[in-house]
Amino acid sequence: MNVTEAIASRRSIRAFLDKPVDQAVLRRVLEKAQAAPSGGNTQPWNAVVIAGDPLARLIARVEAVIPDGLAAYSAEYPIYPSELEGRYADQRFGVGEAMYAALEIPREDRAKRMDVFRQNFRAFGAPVLMLVHTPRYMGLPQWSDIGMWLQSVLLLLREEGLDSCAQEAWAVYQKQVREVVDIPEDHIFFCGVAIGWRDAEAAVNRFPVPRVPVDQAVRWEGF
Repeated sequence: MNVTEAIASRRSIRAFLDKPVDQAVLRRVLEKAQAAPSGGNTQPWNAVVIAGDPLARLIARVEAVIPDGLAAYSAEYPIYPSELEGRYADQRFGVGEAMYAALEIPREDRAKRMDVFRQNFRAFGAPVLMLVHTPRYMGLPQWSDIGMWLQSVLLLLREEGLDSCAQEAWAVYQKQVREVVDIPEDHIFFCGVAIGWRDAEAAVNRFPVPRVPVDQAVRWEGF
């Protein structure tokens, strides 16, 4: 698989097969991803990769507080800016509605939509969850570096035939995550990444996720 094929076939997978992932494959992916660029070679990414009993304990801990609603939230950073508007807000809203449409869940069926929301915190059935964190003093350039490393990981997973879903949703329960997983207190917990084998038949993995035309995002000068 070349880079173009990996990018074209990658998508956020929200239903995984009950099939284990070889740790040796994950190690190979993460060793290759260490070549990702970072300003001044700071390499500000850190991660904990969990499976089996540790993953089950984390899922159980978070599920226990979901009924508490917003009272259980403790995000260390805003996942979306409050000023989100225009095409950015439209794109965020649109992908959510497309997902629920694919699942044939109308807006008024709040119970079923809540069950879909809960799947985030079951890692969508993935056998592996990677938890990403970085020192609190890291700035915007270092967060950009983490994004480049994450993209490298996601594409290398595709090269291995694996799939993933980067999940900032876990950040709202960072307190509960820290109760189960040893993340340094002087680090910000950023996100989870569900890793496994996609269920190709699941409707939630098949709905279209459109991208804006490149000329809407990029301006050309001097050509």
